[in-house]
Amino acid sequence: MIEIAKWIVIIFGLFIIFSGFLMLFYPNKAREILRKAGSTNFINYAEITIRLIPAIALIICSGFSKFPYTFLIFGWIMLITSLVLYFVPRKAHHHFSMKSADILKPIYFRLISPFAFLLGLFIIYNASYI
Repeated sequence: MIEIAKWIVIIFGLFIIFSGFLMLFYPNKAREILRKAGSTNFINYAEITIRLIPAIALIICSGFSKFPYTFLIFGWIMLITSLVLYFVPRKAHHHFSMKSADILKPIYFRLISPFAFLLGLFIIYNASYI
């Protein structure tokens, strides 16, 4: 079980790094993806459900990682926010993502992309000790 959770966490870290590259080189595409959050019932609930997988994996791996409290807190925050989103009306979720995409211009995506790289690398580094 720990081994599966570890690989889920590593894949999650790679996904965050990939997202950073997307934000850096294709910020308009990243903005377009953000606009789709909550746009349909399928996208809304699939997005929330998929978020639960790395959240649970982070919690499972936390006790074996280099920085256990960081993984534990991050995992619980992801888990709780995902569960809360199940009860937020889909249209409100979509409205929030549309507003966020309007505020976040392509240059802002490029500016925050290094943080995605660092977060992804930190997640992988932390999981590599498991």
